[in-house]
Parts: sequence; structure tokens; C-alpha cells
Amino acid sequence: MKHFRIFRAVAFFLAAACCVTAQSALASPPVFDPREPKAVAVETDRPDLGFSFHRLGPGGGATLLVVGGIQGDEPGGFSAASLLVTNYTITSGQVWVVPNLNFPSIVKRNRGTFGDMNRKFAQVSPKDPDYPAVKTIQKIICAPEVDVILNLHDGSGFYRPNYESPQHNPKRWGQSVIIDQDCLDAEHRFGELSRIGHVAVKDANKGLLKDEHRYHLRNTETRKGDKEMEKTLSYFAVRHNKPAFGIEASKNFTTEFRTYYHIQVLESFMRQMGIGFERKFPLTPAGVKNAINSDLKIALYDNRLVLALDNVRPNLTFVPMKKNAPVKLKGNQPLLALLEEKKGATWRVAYGNRTLTRLSPHYMDFDESLSTVDIVQDGKTVSVPMGQMVTVTDSFLVKGISGYRVNAIGALKEKPDGSECDVVLRKKDFVPRYSVDKGATIYRVEIYKGKAFAGMVLVRFGKNAPAARETMTATKGPESDFGY
Repeated sequence: MKHFRIFRAVAFFLAAACCVTAQSALASPPVFDPREPKAVAVETDRPDLGFSFHRLGPGGGATLLVVGGIQGDEPGGFSAASLLVTNYTITSGQVWVVPNLNFPSIVKRNRGTFGDMNRKFAQVSPKDPDYPAVKTIQKIICAPEVDVILNLHDGSGFYRPNYESPQHNPKRWGQSVIIDQDCLDAEHRFGELSRIGHVAVKDANKGLLKDEHRYHLRNTETRKGDKEMEKTLSYFAVRHNKPAFGIEASKNFTTEFRTYYHIQVLESFMRQMGIGFERKFPLTPAGVKNAINSDLKIALYDNRLVLALDNVRPNLTFVPMKKNAPVKLKGNQPLLALLEEKKGATWRVAYGNRTLTRLSPHYMDFDESLSTVDIVQDGKTVSVPMGQMVTVTDSFLVKGISGYRVNAIGALKEKPDGSECDVVLRKKDFVPRYSVDKGATIYRVEIYKGKAFAGMVLVRFGKNAPAARETMTATKGPESDFGY
């Protein structure tokens, strides 16, 4: 898997680099070379909120492009796209994924911080903050390797071709596969949009949880005068002879149910395109929810500080952070972000629309001379790199290191000098409220050289803790009267 972060600066040189200009979306298709992923702009105050691009699979067949998060209050779509990155193995063909196209709006939980990005694909001003993202995704769409584009959304109610009720009628968008026209104008092996869309609808309806959730195909017939749909990502693709579909799950559901239905449709398209895949979780709402909530980690400072976020406490205090140094986050999920609050007095860890925890920093100097520590894990000595997690059944002991001290956060046992090196520690020796997770199974073990932070490891007691079981919230965010 190769991926890169797209920076959201207003880069004026981009207008010259893209063949599609703000004035003419029908100019020669722009060029995107996935073999040389790189940032399209280098000046930005929030590079961590640029969107990411992930290329999955060995190639040699069809390529599907999946876009999530063009509207930031639609977590079903961007969660499904993120799961493709983290929980799928593509065994044949390729899947390109942009799971967080409008990342600033995702973390702020709104439709569009700078206006509706899905109305900027016919024309966008170079002065618009969304300009770099729009122009770059246009280049990706027009890449010759891309065969089909899916734009994932969450829509209101339940689309029905005929009026049934206020929540089930032609003006609703949820539970629909959307096309702009029946077929592409020029020949394309996936150009029969209506036929392919009908198959996806049929496949999705095989996995219905209730009959009310039934999918339908919706043809907006955009070229017949639908001025709003002419501005969308999917119609931009169609005008460049690229098969494109809007996929809508209902906003009447919580996130795991929306994501479940998105995945039903996604997998239908992959099968239709001959793309082989393996999924790491059972395709049920519970399986989806567990996959979304599991194995969340962030790392700072070249992995010297790593936090496990499964079932994390809402606040973590005295977190070591470097004095007068930029904070660059590494997350193992593309929807993770670290946001400064109150001029650095706190940092918010966002995961899509949600706040997982807030960090209260302890700014200090760092010592980077130590790369590993020796830990006696249930009687067996292991060398543990900084930032790793050690699972302990009964007890652990951090061996003493000359010139360094050990601070096991929350431990009641310590040596006279205040260090916990060479001290046998069990779960009962820790105060639960100092744990990283709500289940009181994970604790920070920090290493110091004098007053400088040298790194940390995490110790987890027992088997891997299950993911959080709280209901995952989702919003029925504002929609225009003109659709998705």
C-alpha cells in the first residue's frame, strides 16, 4: 500500500499544473501519476488536515476509485472508505481510496467549512480554500488507470421513485445508487451506468436488515438542466468519460449501519469489475462497528510517544510533548487528527466526526539516545522498542538502565528514588484512574533521563481489550433542496 498526504494550501501554481482550469472543467483531462505520489503544495498551516490517497492492490486489472468525506457530516461514507484502507486486502486489480477528501469539515462535523465542496467541480476560484483539494481530486479522477469512481454519501430518508411518505419519496436521497445518465457518450468497458447500477442495487438488497432499507437506482438525468448536479464530482467524471456513481446510505441510521450498507454496495462494484478482495471483519453491523472502533493508535516524535485509543479515556493528563517544536501526528487510521486547542493547553484527538480524547500536555525537553528497554514480561526478558505495547498476563519489570529512571504512571510501588525500574508490577499495583483506557487495562510506562523525556512503552494487562461499545452517533446534517 502506498499513500501520501495532500496539503490544503491555496497553491497558485496548481492552476498552471492542472489541465482542468477554474474556468473550463471540460478542457483536456489533467494528469495524475500515482507512481510518484507527492504533496501538491508545501506551504500550509495545517498539512495534517489535507486528504490522503491510498493505492491498494497489485494492479493488472481494473481500477476503482473510492472517495469519502466530500461532505464532512456524512460519517457512513468516509468510515466505509477508511475501512477499505485498514481492513481489506486487494488480491487482484486495484482500489484507489481517498477516504477524507474534505478533512477540515470532517473534524468540524459540518457539511463544508468553506461551502459545499460537491458544488465546485464545474468551476472553482483559485482563491477558494477548497481549490487545491478540488483540483487534485480532478487529476486523480482523470488518471488513465481509473475505470470507475464511487462518491460515498449519507443522504436523508429513503429514496423512492414514487411518493410513499414524508421519509420515503423522490426528494429523499438515502439508500440509493445515483447515476447522471444511462450510459457514457463514448465507448467504455464500464460505460453502461444504468446496468451496473442496477446490479449494485440488487446485490445491496440481498443484505437488507429490514425491507424498508431497500436500495433503488436514481438517475438524475443531469444534462437535461439540473444545474446543481452539473457542479458535482460525479458529473465532472462523466463529462470526462469516466463512469461515476453516487452511493447514498440513509441518515436515519447510526454510523455502523450506514457503513454496513455502503460496504454492501462497494463490494458489488468490486465484484463486477473483477477486483479480488479479502475482508478482515464479518459483514454485519456489529462486525463493522468493531472494525471501526478497534486498533486505533497515534504516534508522535518518531514513535517515542504512542497512545492506544481503543476505548480511551476522555482525558489523558501530563502527556509529554516537546518544547517549542511542531507536533506531527502519525495515525494508523486515515481519519485520525490531532487538533491544538487553547494555544496548546490541550490537544483534541479527532477520529472522523468524533472526539476520542483530549491530551493535557506536559511540555519538556526530549532525550533521543535510548531506542529500546528490557522488560521482564511474565518471567521472560524481551527487548522492547520505544512506542511498543507489551501484553502482560501476570507481571512485568522494567530493568534498570544507568542514567535513566522509569515512571510507571499510576503505579503504587516504587523505589526510594521514585523510580519503578527493577520493580515487579502487577495490575493490582496500579490506580485504575491513571489507565489509558476506560477498562483500566493499559498503562503508560515512561522513561526519563534527568528531566528529559526519553520515550515510553504501553503495558496492557490481560488479553487485548475489546473495542468500545457505546452507540456511535451520526448526524442528519443539512442538505440543500437540490440533493446530495
